[in-house]
Amino acid sequence: HCLSVRAVCQREIDGDRGNGYSWKITLLRNYWKSKVKQEWLSGKYSNIPSQKSLPEKSMYPMDVDTWGEILQAELER
Repeated sequence: HCLSVRAVCQREIDGDRGNGYSWKITLLRNYWKSKVKQEWLSGKYSNIPSQKSLPEKSMYPMDVDTWGEILQAELER
């Protein structure tokens, strides 16, 4: 599980591990974030007509670098 989460959230995982968090805590801190981030990066929400059309679990607190990755992926589509 840790490696699959790291594939999507490498910067976040490496940061948490560098700050001394255990693998268990790191996984707990990043699991749902990686799921939501992967859906955004894959384009699942590219053609949503309005905010009301977004599924409930489509948002998660993410830093500016993560949103930058998502917006760059949108520009490349």
